[in-house]
Amino acid sequence: MDLSIVDLSPVPDGGTAGEAYANTVQAAKQAERLGYERFWVAEHHGMAERLAGTTPEVLLGHLAAETDAIRLGSGAVLLNHYSPFKVAEVFGALDGLAPGRIDAGLGRANGSPASDQALGTDRYVEDPDADHRERVEAVLNHLFDDFPDEHEYADLSIPRSGWGPAEPWLLGSSPSSAELAAELGLPYCFAGFIRPQWAAHSFETYHEEFQPSRLAGGVDEPAGMVAVNAVCAETDEEAARLRAVAEASHQRLRRGELGTTPSVEEAIDELGGVPDPAPETLDDGEWPRAISGSPETMAGLLDQLADRVGVDEVMIQHVVADHDDGLRSHELLADAVGLDPR
Repeated sequence: MDLSIVDLSPVPDGGTAGEAYANTVQAAKQAERLGYERFWVAEHHGMAERLAGTTPEVLLGHLAAETDAIRLGSGAVLLNHYSPFKVAEVFGALDGLAPGRIDAGLGRANGSPASDQALGTDRYVEDPDADHRERVEAVLNHLFDDFPDEHEYADLSIPRSGWGPAEPWLLGSSPSSAELAAELGLPYCFAGFIRPQWAAHSFETYHEEFQPSRLAGGVDEPAGMVAVNAVCAETDEEAARLRAVAEASHQRLRRGELGTTPSVEEAIDELGGVPDPAPETLDDGEWPRAISGSPETMAGLLDQLADRVGVDEVMIQHVVADHDDGLRSHELLADAVGLDPR
């Protein structure tokens, strides 16, 4: 199994965006040493006091200079906010900075009405699915210089490394995104930490409806990855304590408290106690919003979830209060699945 990481650049309690970015750089360099396949950074808007990951295109340029081998990408760049040509230019430039190791993770999401208005985003597109499809196809046509000769954009060019353009991935958290990835013949990453209840159905849709791509940059066979919220510690009990932060953060999110992260102690207090350790074996159809455990337990759980959706790669996302706990979790997970250090 391959492991990858998506990082949201959380701002430490009482800290700054500068500290958040420094932590992200440290995590990326550690991931490269440990043998992780790829390191993605996220895009969130309007909550920068908690999540500094607002501009993956900027952060990826810095990570390109700080790393040598690991693949770098966006999880995701939100196409509904931007011109496809500009997105293609960004990823062309990133490919020039890190030749052959850039992933263009493409997705969509609306934020708050205020942030969408500030970004100039139309929240009320007549057919959002068709709009997203057109934007994805346009990005690929720009990236791979694949517009027909008679097209008005045929003579537009973007920066290129000579190693080949950034590798496109379609990201989503619903069967509709899986259906689009299948129709376009693109690699697909499902955000299991957002809507875990749709993971199995989404990948079933993706595999059943997949068509070899007619687009430059597409693939001939399904290529999938599932992202899960997961934290590892030396024991199942200690990992469950750390998982309390993710569970309490989700409860806060449901109350409308966006982007807030409690300490372990605050989380346990809000939950009314330490969560039970995750079971070593999940029931059929069970897909927790967050999983935790010792290296042995986590190896089994990740295998179960990957097998359930038919993928060979799992992307790790976590919500932890302490950056060092997150780094230790990544280290233990790498040992658990037997990654080869670089």
